[in-house]
Amino acid sequence: MIALLLGLGSSLAYGCADFLGGLGARKAHVLRTVMVAAPASLTFELLVWPLLGASFDPAVVGWGAASGVASAAAFALLYKTLAIGPMNVLSPVTALVSAALPVAVGLGEGDRPGPAGLFGLPLALAAVVLVSAGPKAGAARPSRTALTLAFGAGAAIALQLVFLHQAPSGSGVAPLIVGRAVSSAVTLTAAGLLHRRLGPEKPAYALAAGAGVLDSLANLLFLLAARSGDLTVVAVITALYPTATVLLARGVLAERIHRGQLLGLGAAAVAVGLLALN
Repeated sequence: MIALLLGLGSSLAYGCADFLGGLGARKAHVLRTVMVAAPASLTFELLVWPLLGASFDPAVVGWGAASGVASAAAFALLYKTLAIGPMNVLSPVTALVSAALPVAVGLGEGDRPGPAGLFGLPLALAAVVLVSAGPKAGAARPSRTALTLAFGAGAAIALQLVFLHQAPSGSGVAPLIVGRAVSSAVTLTAAGLLHRRLGPEKPAYALAAGAGVLDSLANLLFLLAARSGDLTVVAVITALYPTATVLLARGVLAERIHRGQLLGLGAAAVAVGLLALN
């Protein structure tokens, strides 16, 4: 139950981070948003270091660095996918892959869900697709390149989570700090190389910083959840993050929730209930 609650918290934080980051990217180039979000994320993780501790042995540094590279790759692939579109088709693909791969790893490591989990896991995966799909999903046919990028983005997100899970459980927040430092270095270097293409607009500092802090909080909650429960369950619960984004878009921006998303929200609620009984 603790792992389930932590996973729900991670999902909520990821969804809120995406919402704030998306709003920030509307006001300035997305890399300008990252230039603010990255140091805010790292600052948050350094602040929780004294509370949760950190052990920087070689295995921790290796897995943390790998998660950072995967995180940077996920950002680049998602951005390229968004540029190609259509996202109402590609977003569910990315979300499903990001959930399915950690589930496969967890099952390979010996996770064995109970009877309720056998129904809850596929239902949660279906909810991920339904909630993240936009209206008239499937009306526009994506190119082979776009589908490849969407799969790549989902795989990169999944690898980030798997690599964090592989870090020794007694390492505290060390894998998060190493991963954030690596991903920040990669994205800030990219921003420096592309500075002429970023435009003159100033980033929305509060939105970007908030997105960065929430993203780090989501990573921390996922790490704690994965250490206290099955990766299969935690990964699927975490992948429900589009639910928070959709609900915030409805409440703040008055965006319409279509029938498929409503069905997905209901399926998510039922899946969470089943996984709680697992």
